[in-house]
Amino acid sequence: MRGYTEDRQSVLRQLPAVSRLLQEEQVQQAVALHGRELVVECAREVLEQLREQLRRGEVVPADLPTVVQRVLQRVQRWRTPSLRRVLNATGVVLHTGLGRAVLAEAAQRAVAEIAAGHSMLEIDRETGERGDRMEHVRDLLCRLTGAEDATVVNNNAGAVLLAVTALARGKEVIISRGQLVEIGGAFRMPDIIAQSGARLVEVGTTNRTRLSDYERAITSETALILRCHPSNFRIVGFTEEVSPAELAALAHRYQLPVLDDVGSGCLVNTELFGLEHEPTLQESLQSGCDVVTCSGDKLLGASQAGIILGRKELVQNIRRHPLHRALRVDKLTLAALEATLRLYLHPEEAIREIPTLRALTTSAAALRRRAQQLKRRLQRALPDDRVTVRLREGVSEVGGGSLPGQQLPTTLVCLRVDGLGATELAHALRWQEPAVFARIEQDEVVLDPRTLLPGEEELLVQAVRGAVQSVSGR
Repeated sequence: MRGYTEDRQSVLRQLPAVSRLLQEEQVQQAVALHGRELVVECAREVLEQLREQLRRGEVVPADLPTVVQRVLQRVQRWRTPSLRRVLNATGVVLHTGLGRAVLAEAAQRAVAEIAAGHSMLEIDRETGERGDRMEHVRDLLCRLTGAEDATVVNNNAGAVLLAVTALARGKEVIISRGQLVEIGGAFRMPDIIAQSGARLVEVGTTNRTRLSDYERAITSETALILRCHPSNFRIVGFTEEVSPAELAALAHRYQLPVLDDVGSGCLVNTELFGLEHEPTLQESLQSGCDVVTCSGDKLLGASQAGIILGRKELVQNIRRHPLHRALRVDKLTLAALEATLRLYLHPEEAIREIPTLRALTTSAAALRRRAQQLKRRLQRALPDDRVTVRLREGVSEVGGGSLPGQQLPTTLVCLRVDGLGATELAHALRWQEPAVFARIEQDEVVLDPRTLLPGEEELLVQAVRGAVQSVSGR
């Protein structure tokens, strides 16, 4: 034991000092490129980490070249963005982990232009006086949906929280038990209502809620009836629910407003694409709902945002609430949202230019052709007998809390490497530049062309080649 301790102390003494590391040419170059402060801090952190490992009895290399490389790697990690572009080959069109909706080129250009300089965010061009940032999207939202007024906050959870707080704080909010959803990140509708200061009143059962259930729950303390469209789950079988029109008629009979959380933000008839029907914002408003909320980065295909539409007096009350400013969106969000909404003024252009809609409307025949082309390119890039590339029919998903359970036919490109597990290959793909995210099915890595953007095939081929070579030890 004494000899072991002495050996460990010996290695500790061999660790170079920070001053010695700073004498190395590579470290000096890093100082010139990244600044002395960052490099010195990284050097101290690496040395402390090595000391701790040695104290625990771990065997670690402590020679000068190895320590230098660790320092340089640590500096590079700090200087390399972690939020980076990836290739989405999962087949999930609205993949929350991968950023949901991809912006249309018009929206990308708008964001780049506004980010590059000053902008007319909150100023009146005519008078030169302070203006309202909502003016950039309010009229567009009203024209496209038929709403009397509109405003935008940072996301749909924020929109619901703000609306319930402004309209029902200290009062009762009625909602069906079947609509007490969790909307992601363990964020649940009951929690939102509790945070708003309103009192939750549950009616009906998980699978069946009738109009009479709502009516019996109405009291002098009722301030709002809340409807939440189940956009991220589906209840099938013995079910019953009240339509938005029926609910609105009941609420108005008692001089109460209805808040309809539509969620997905759909502006087009999804049945035209061969998909199941997803309630549109226009339909919700036409049914008589007084306030409608949705996300901007789901089926709408724009930036993350919470959109609030509805009757003018109610939307104005919501906008005047102090929480509105706390949840407000920035100029880049508005730039992307405005540019996307303008595309919807020409519906055919919207379907053609908005990546989310384009991915949803791509035909099975077109996807098969893309898969065949991708297979040929991969086979040319991977002339190795151990690598098998094959096609098979499969399904894509909408994702992102939209059209739950809806599956879209596609053709999958399946990869298998002899002697290598699919999990290891998928891991190697995620560490390429750009990273590739795929699915694993039947011990194969599965690539779905539906979610690849135009021009990404060559990047994907290069990434697959790099991943195979890295795990094959070449």
